[in-house]
Amino acid sequence: MDKKDLITLVLPCYNEEDALPYLWEALNKISNQMSYVDFEFLFINNCSSDNTLKMMKEYADKDKRVKYISFSRNFGKEGSMYAGLSNASGDYVAILDADLQDPPELLIPMYDAVTKEGYDCAAAFRTTRKGEPWLRSQLAKVFYKLENKISDTDVVNGARDFRLMSRKVVDAILMLGERERFSKGIFGWVGFETKWIPFENVQRVAGKSKLPMSFAFKYALKGIVAFSTMPLEVASGLGIFSCLLAIIYAIYVILKQVITHEAVAGYPSIICLILFMGGILLLMMGVMGRYIAQIYIEDKKRPIYIVKDTNVDDCK
Repeated sequence: MDKKDLITLVLPCYNEEDALPYLWEALNKISNQMSYVDFEFLFINNCSSDNTLKMMKEYADKDKRVKYISFSRNFGKEGSMYAGLSNASGDYVAILDADLQDPPELLIPMYDAVTKEGYDCAAAFRTTRKGEPWLRSQLAKVFYKLENKISDTDVVNGARDFRLMSRKVVDAILMLGERERFSKGIFGWVGFETKWIPFENVQRVAGKSKLPMSFAFKYALKGIVAFSTMPLEVASGLGIFSCLLAIIYAIYVILKQVITHEAVAGYPSIICLILFMGGILLLMMGVMGRYIAQIYIEDKKRPIYIVKDTNVDDCK
């Protein structure tokens, strides 16, 4: 009898005790539907303050397919995904949100895409943002357009982290050991043939979103800095523009004095010029500072995550 393929489902969790029962039910349902493959469920607990870890351990006690990794502190979803990919033992690896905003039934066409259609990866993207705040939706659309225009990576509008990858894709992603991770960009940067599978937006099955607007903005900024030097080029352009403006104004002052012998009114114009130049300089310093901060963080080479509790070794 031929050996079945093993699919590792990486399941990042942060305070998901309300959603986990629904997730567990969905995992068992999809594993029964896909009985032609074996599953490994790898839960990543991102230092939850509720009963998330306790429930993971309960699932592990009654099902040998369940593994869990619990962090020493909150390392963010990026740290959770990296830990999951690093410890996945499957022939194929998928990332699935615990809140079920990623429909598990899409794993069926995803698996067909990578095993029958010749793709290296299959990923899901939302065709609608129904139920999401209007402003957040519009800003997300602007970000995706901007990211694709100024960077050397391809990020599909509405793309989720939900994807099924072959082992060679996972290994390629793990080669990128950067600390300040932007996985949506990394997925596109490594290349490989990807099939995009559309679906309509799904609301959380339980609990509340853990991604405030401020964090989403910082995450978008991280993505731009990680995959593009365009902000530095814009800063340089503003510097050149401000210098040209100062030269033109100086020529104007000299010519007016020579031709009309009238002094240009000084105080208002000087104040405006100082404020303008000061704003340009602060903007350029801020842009350069963001890139320097990125270098500083990467140079320290701190671990992407730290494990406090796990059963991964026990399962091997």
